[in-house]
Amino acid sequence: MENPKDCKYTKDHEWVRVTGSDAVVGITAFAQSELGDVVFVDLPSAGKSVKQKDSLCVVESTKAASDVYAPIGGTIAEANAKLKDSPELLNQDPYGEGWMVKLSGVSAADLGALMDASAYEEFLKG
Repeated sequence: MENPKDCKYTKDHEWVRVTGSDAVVGITAFAQSELGDVVFVDLPSAGKSVKQKDSLCVVESTKAASDVYAPIGGTIAEANAKLKDSPELLNQDPYGEGWMVKLSGVSAADLGALMDASAYEEFLKG
């Protein structure tokens, strides 16, 4: 699965797609493949403010439980309710139906520390 070119990436394998002052966040195809079958996602509540690198939520798989970190700061506008009943969406479509949270009021300055798709591909090879 190719990493979308319109996303920015972290070294912890989160992605973010920013449109204006809003953003959608999830985990990368690499992250979900390393986790194995996702069985539960503990999502944050709307209204919670997060800073870049804050723990955003926890993903539990058949292998481990892992924290997902906020790639940029903002306020949780929405968590993907579909993941409550269908956590496997993270495995099946990590860049689409498997998104995790939508952030509002995001800081464009936080994007400077993130990798574009090409840099992330190189990071994975390293």
